[in-house]
Amino acid sequence: MAKLIRSIVVSAPSGTGKSTICRRLLAACPDIKFSVSLTSRTPRPNEINGKDYHFISHEDFQRRIDEGEFVEWVENYGQFYGTSVKVINDALNHGKDLLLDIEPRGAKAIKKQFPDAVFVFVLPPSPDELLKRLKKRGHESEEAIKIRFSQSNSELKEVLWYDYTIFNEDLETAVFQMISIYHAEKCKTNRLCGKIDRVFKI
Repeated sequence: MAKLIRSIVVSAPSGTGKSTICRRLLAACPDIKFSVSLTSRTPRPNEINGKDYHFISHEDFQRRIDEGEFVEWVENYGQFYGTSVKVINDALNHGKDLLLDIEPRGAKAIKKQFPDAVFVFVLPPSPDELLKRLKKRGHESEEAIKIRFSQSNSELKEVLWYDYTIFNEDLETAVFQMISIYHAEKCKTNRLCGKIDRVFKI
């Protein structure tokens, strides 16, 4: 069996189509398990507790911070988001690669603890297109959209330290690129050293 990637971390500004790309990757690659983050915010329409996020109260989230439950956590737009150590360990102990959908600050924390993880940044075609996509989602006020658009500028500055960048100009192309990245990483020689040694005794 090939050495597992262990974790692939995907980041992007809101409105780039990242969640859709991640869902398509999961559907195409059964060896990957999605890391369901915890958040203190309320669910959006069509979001399912335990599938999209684990929705908990602000007080419960703060308690878990104090107890050291998170491998990474951030505060965005007045709400907490975090990745549980237990979620990561459960996936890895069951031989699954792990997909994490987190913003750049959280990704940096993951990189410190999992330096062999694969980091992918998804970009919109242009700033104007990003703004259009944010407005098209239709579930936030104009003020909230302005805040998210402004936040995206600082997030975009982080792209240069990521391993891969995908421009989501066309969804099918972006999905193909994400799946290709995953399969290419599984073929890297350093991830196959164990199998090479077992088969050829090199």
